[in-house]
Amino acid sequence: MKDFINTFYKNHALIYKVILFITTTFLIVYLFPKGGRFKYDFEKGKPWQSENLYAPFNFAIQKTADEIEIEKQGIEDNAITYFSLDSEIKSKVKSKYNKQFNSAFSDSIYKKDFKTLKDKGASVINDLYRYGIFEENTSIPKNKNVTILDDRVERYKTQFSSLYKVGNLKPKIKKELTDSNLETYITPLTALIFDIIETNLEYNSSLTEQDLAEALSNVSYTRGSIEKETLIISKGEVVEGDTYLILKSLESEFESQVWSESNYNWIVFAYTLLVALALLMLLLFLRKYRIEVFNNNTKVTFIFFNIILMVLLTTLVVNYNSKYIYIVPIAILPLVLKAFFDARLGLFTHVITVLLLGFIVPNSYEYMFLQVIAGIVTILTVSELYKRANLFISVGQITSVYIVAYFAFFVIHEGSIETLKWETFGLFVLCGLATLFVQPLIYIYEKIFGLVSDVSLLELSDTNSKLLKQLANDAPGTFHHSLNVANLAEACANEIRANAMLVRVGALYHDIGKMKNPTYFTENQSSGINSHDELSSVESAKIIIDHVIDGIEIAKKNNLPDRVIDFIRTHHGTSSVYYFYMKEKALNDAVDIKDFSYPGPKPFSKETAILMMCDSVEAASKSLKEPTSSKIDKFVENILNKQMDNGQFLNANITFKEIQSIKKVLKYKLANIYHLRIEYPE
Repeated sequence: MKDFINTFYKNHALIYKVILFITTTFLIVYLFPKGGRFKYDFEKGKPWQSENLYAPFNFAIQKTADEIEIEKQGIEDNAITYFSLDSEIKSKVKSKYNKQFNSAFSDSIYKKDFKTLKDKGASVINDLYRYGIFEENTSIPKNKNVTILDDRVERYKTQFSSLYKVGNLKPKIKKELTDSNLETYITPLTALIFDIIETNLEYNSSLTEQDLAEALSNVSYTRGSIEKETLIISKGEVVEGDTYLILKSLESEFESQVWSESNYNWIVFAYTLLVALALLMLLLFLRKYRIEVFNNNTKVTFIFFNIILMVLLTTLVVNYNSKYIYIVPIAILPLVLKAFFDARLGLFTHVITVLLLGFIVPNSYEYMFLQVIAGIVTILTVSELYKRANLFISVGQITSVYIVAYFAFFVIHEGSIETLKWETFGLFVLCGLATLFVQPLIYIYEKIFGLVSDVSLLELSDTNSKLLKQLANDAPGTFHHSLNVANLAEACANEIRANAMLVRVGALYHDIGKMKNPTYFTENQSSGINSHDELSSVESAKIIIDHVIDGIEIAKKNNLPDRVIDFIRTHHGTSSVYYFYMKEKALNDAVDIKDFSYPGPKPFSKETAILMMCDSVEAASKSLKEPTSSKIDKFVENILNKQMDNGQFLNANITFKEIQSIKKVLKYKLANIYHLRIEYPE
């Protein structure tokens, strides 16, 4: 059990990567659309590029969405509307009319028209109740077919215009009396009819909706069928008309049959293999070319998290409406990775992600081409992300590339620009605006994953920051030394194309540990008194060496990023405090040089190696007396060659050629600092 625990502990970083790899693979496969893929690519109006295609199985020809919509609309227009009839109302109203008419018109003034008026009123009531009267406020068209049911038995069939609504009775009564020359009695007869009238029809919504739903459910989504082994299309034949519809039907049927319950597990397994293969390529790239990233589980997690995020956003948009697919700002991915790592890693990860997205999006080739080109443009154009103008210019260039590439694809597909969808260009503009979100996103990532971008480095390089102000006050000589080292290191980094901003910030903070005992360092001894005179060589060496440990503690207390703390750790590597070592050796031959050596580690990157060189050269240059060009050249060569002989740069990925370039820069800069003139021959 103990051996198992020890093995687990030794390999915990690798085990974590395996778990992360498996988890990411299954998450991406889970997000993939659950449908098979048709193995042929075709476009309407374009020649069939594959061999002659024969039907692999029997399948039905599916109607287009427009055809189905027209058919459904026709069913809705011709659907029957049902009303329920109360057959007792009519006789009840007639009886009330006979009783109330005699009392309402008993006055002798009406005697001559009494019978005529009564018969006309009865005729109006009969006409109103021929089909019936309703009261509901419905929006049924006048020409709509209506069926009237009496106790669920069909009584009448007519149109909706034949029915009367309570609110529309007055015009009917007025017209009938006017036509019979009884205008004088319109008001009293109307009042009488309204007193006794009752609705006898009620809109039967449940039966109407049930009948419509049943009719719609019987709509056929297919028209005709294709038998197995039937020739569908020949090679070179143009895909159009019925052939296009047959191919779309075959594609749909193929995908539904392939993604059946029996084949589900096999297809998921195949998707898993492809996703795992893509992610494995990314891990192998990190292991071979970016070992420092590969060894850092936080950074690997960060990269995988961004891939999952892009897949998730794209899946959500495709599920909502695939025509908005180009709104997703995929270019954010290489931008973010370039900000935290480098351009090569950003582009490689971007390409892997776009390949994965090809499983999700329609027109995958067109989509992948556009996104890969956009990613390349992002990597090539975006430099110094901390400069806001650069980001806006690059976003404009990315948007332009999207628009130009999409326009070219559209012309290739359609052969003209007459049907060009201009709103798609608006989607690209929105995508460009969304890409600007990269700035706050970088800040969020810095806080969550503890990473450092050039934006944060720019903030840290401000000499008005609290920590650098404290260094300037407590150890002014060290602060001045740090500024000189920063200038030298930045020039060297630019020469060999290292991260100049990072090495400058590292140089500014590399000696903050000297604030604890500033007077024990010569650059801060302004009074002419050397504090080491009262200490032994061992004690003096310990104070000098401890400024590295003190600097790490101060840096952590002030929440400096680990990338900056690395410069504090490594700027002396495993070198020794040679002066005090020789002083002690003169008194004691048995002295161990390890007691006078820095704990390390040695520099492990170009940037930390540059800082070690510049720090040593700048500090030692103060001892130069009457410097000349030849003295400076020899001086720089001696210091850097000694560091190389001691193996201080063995862990850094810096070449001999780059070291030679750094030597040239240091010689040139020191010559300028000491204002040396060119020595002309006499």
